[in-house]
Amino acid sequence: MTSPFFPAPGRKSHQKLGEVVSELSLDRQDVIYYVSSMKTKTSITLSEDLVREMDMRLGRSGNRSAFVEQALRAFLTAKAQQTRNAKDLEILNRHANRLNKEAQDVLSYQVEL
Repeated sequence: MTSPFFPAPGRKSHQKLGEVVSELSLDRQDVIYYVSSMKTKTSITLSEDLVREMDMRLGRSGNRSAFVEQALRAFLTAKAQQTRNAKDLEILNRHANRLNKEAQDVLSYQVEL
């Protein structure tokens, strides 16, 4: 079988996804969606109260896996934002004295009304 994922003899088996997308004239967004929608079966243990709360919110036709995935994505997004905010704050704090002096200088040029 020959494909970008099962290479022919002489072809690199570690071809980058971008190269495969270009070679096959695929829409990059479709490939990203396909790759991100691939699932891995796993098992987790949750407290009974969390399961009850989740089931109550989902109703009869609820999908626990989708619910947990959405919650985990939201949590990881929030954690990533916290990390970015902490880095930004560290940069601001490192330059606080210079920035405060500059702000005071700018304010000194304001005319009172």
